[in-house]
Amino acid sequence: MFVPPLHIGDLVIDPPVLQAPMAGFTNAAFREVVRQFGGVGLLATEMVNARGFVWMDEHVAEHPDRLWGVAEEARPLAVQIWDNDPETMAKVGRRLTEEYQVSVVDINFGCPVKQVTEKAHSGSYLLREPQRMFQIINRLVEVCSPTPVTAKIRLGCSRDTVNCNEVAKVVEEAGAAALTVHGRTARDMFRGSADWDRISEIKQHLRNIPLIGNGDLDSAEKVVAAFKNYDVDGVMIARACLGRPWLFAQAAAALRGEAIPPEPTLDEQREVMLNHYRLVVDRFGEEKGTILMRKYACCYAQGKRGARFFRTHVAKVSSSTEFYGVVREYFPGSEPVNTTTTEVAS
Repeated sequence: MFVPPLHIGDLVIDPPVLQAPMAGFTNAAFREVVRQFGGVGLLATEMVNARGFVWMDEHVAEHPDRLWGVAEEARPLAVQIWDNDPETMAKVGRRLTEEYQVSVVDINFGCPVKQVTEKAHSGSYLLREPQRMFQIINRLVEVCSPTPVTAKIRLGCSRDTVNCNEVAKVVEEAGAAALTVHGRTARDMFRGSADWDRISEIKQHLRNIPLIGNGDLDSAEKVVAAFKNYDVDGVMIARACLGRPWLFAQAAAALRGEAIPPEPTLDEQREVMLNHYRLVVDRFGEEKGTILMRKYACCYAQGKRGARFFRTHVAKVSSSTEFYGVVREYFPGSEPVNTTTTEVAS
């Protein structure tokens, strides 16, 4: 099937398949691994706390680790930010466009985590305050122009308070260049199935901006089906890509009508994981990098025979020697690791 490119303002996203911002996961190392496989139209950072960014800038002259790599890496690249104060968001948006020259500034109105919603009254909490959303979007559009500003939402705060159609209108009226919708409510968290019928219904409430659907896309076939069966202009892949960064390349091939590339062999997947590990350690050092890599390693093993034993052991590692030892012994289907060439320097 033919799927046209996605237009976010003047930015052309081809293929119209986006990588979702995911806190704690989509840092520069992960984005580099995804980029090496190709097939993703737009990469995104982890979500950045705008208030924390401003505080760090004013007090310690450092920017958040979540902006690691942003200034240097290839474009297009989106940075997602969150807070509930229009002026705080505007300060960060201006810096992102002027200093970092990002391709897209995305606003998180979808995070359901209590630390963001109940404590900070941000993320999906703001779905109950469409006019505050309007103020935030409108202010960011004003200071970020001509860089496009986009928004990501959920269907509503709960199944009883689904208001995505109303919110979609507000997002467009405020000047956003695109809307991404995760097909669950905030109360759902990640339970149950994404409601793509609800996502698709939103399209009729938008006049000009594109609609991007998100939720449960874990195969190239499902990506194709999303475009075929639902009224969306683009799709966003989230959790499924964490242990399978080649999923974007598979989806892109399927959308071109080509044969879907096979899953890498277990040994090839192991090498992808080890390359990812080296990128993390290069940035954070051996101890911190190894600890950060635990969660990624668990993702790479997910769904494989023997994954439980691997996860049990890799969750305890704190050095490169320990990490490579666990990979050598427990990673599913693994052959011996050549530690003389692949281990990081101590």
